[in-house]
Amino acid sequence: MKHAYDFPTTTNPLDMAAAYAGTYRDNKTNLHPTATLAELRDAFGGDLPETGQSGEKVISDLIRAAEPGLVGTTQPGFYSWVMGGSHKTGVAADWLASIWGQNAGIYQCAPAASTAEEVACGWLLDVLDLPRDASVGVTTGATMAGFIGLAAARDEVLRRAGHDISKDGLQSAPPITVFVSEDTHVSNMAALRYLGFGSRNIERIPADDQGRIVVSDLAFRMNKIRGPKIMIATAGHINSGAFDNFDALAELAEEHDAWLHVDAAFGLWARASLVTRSLTHGIERADSWSTDGHKWLQIPFDSGFAIVKNKEAHRRAMDISASYLTATPDDGRTATHYNPELSRRARGFSIWATFKALGRKGVSDMVRNHCDCASLLAYKLERVPGVVIHNDVVLNQLVMSFDRGMGVEDTNRMTLKMEAALNADGKHFLRTAVWKGRTVLRVSIINAQTGPDHIQTLAAKINECWRQLRT
Repeated sequence: MKHAYDFPTTTNPLDMAAAYAGTYRDNKTNLHPTATLAELRDAFGGDLPETGQSGEKVISDLIRAAEPGLVGTTQPGFYSWVMGGSHKTGVAADWLASIWGQNAGIYQCAPAASTAEEVACGWLLDVLDLPRDASVGVTTGATMAGFIGLAAARDEVLRRAGHDISKDGLQSAPPITVFVSEDTHVSNMAALRYLGFGSRNIERIPADDQGRIVVSDLAFRMNKIRGPKIMIATAGHINSGAFDNFDALAELAEEHDAWLHVDAAFGLWARASLVTRSLTHGIERADSWSTDGHKWLQIPFDSGFAIVKNKEAHRRAMDISASYLTATPDDGRTATHYNPELSRRARGFSIWATFKALGRKGVSDMVRNHCDCASLLAYKLERVPGVVIHNDVVLNQLVMSFDRGMGVEDTNRMTLKMEAALNADGKHFLRTAVWKGRTVLRVSIINAQTGPDHIQTLAAKINECWRQLRT
């Protein structure tokens, strides 16, 4: 890769960063960090300078220190976690957001940022075909989006039970029961903890072999419990890509006057393609949805969306008001109505720009391509002896293990060895996980650059590495 000393002579740190950005992705051939933690601490460390240094030196030193510790998240060979590749146009818009230095908390503080965000949120609801009058909180990611949706849920189900949380808080509130799958994502459990829920408030319902909540068990448990209820469903299981039965869950929510929230960090984008839209049937009946922009939409970090059908419940849970935060009837979107940040980055610029760069067809084609790539990889591997694919490949996710017929412990060991073998040349980045008691290799196909040719290469590599290891 190019280093700071390769740059054209300049004293403008912005020019240096721009010159480096033009070459970084093309030259990032090793997707793994090459520096140890000790080396990174040494490179970034030392005493704080007594006097300030030139921007040229600071940026040069930053690139030199950081480059050996960078992960190739933006590269087509990155398959480990569900992370988009940061669309270049969105990155450019994000630079401008920093240059313009807008605090997008309230309209009067940043009218352009507010309006870009307002328009982008409208496009979001249109592309995802969710209620057009829903409110959208633009936040850091799906974890905070889930927090926002569940905060609205908590306040609303208590309001229905006759408790005003804004006046009486949680101390005297009737207990709420939250129903989740035993396979629910850890971010949901974190959001619930932040909102004051403990393990005794949460009913964990069995999941099937794909990670979908078992509706009959859920219905049984809901019938046994009285009081306010919240349900959390999943669109796009983090390992299998599976989707819950949203129609059945919506029926239960209506029967019990419960709030249905859908954790759809990446699965919600299946609605953008006619090929995968049927996977989300009934999802529009939910009360709230949380999804990421820096996953399938390829917006640069950080970007998340909390979408809430009941705009008033959303605003009651999130609104930040003060006499100096003035507003007039002619003002546009004020973001503090929908998320818990008063000082916040002008994320709307990069969201708007990425949507414009992709267009509706671009989003749809990207989702379809990644799902086709997942199916292609499954097809290429399904006849390879000992390669076991554990999920129904319905979206962009695969989970596999490598079995020599010598028992579970040996299979787990061989799967870990395959992880090391596939990562050895630095051209791919993959990681294992433990799912349903077994070690599995996860493949998440979500980088905008990844196409069938990359999958052909990966399949051949898996086949060859496994041939060498299994003997």
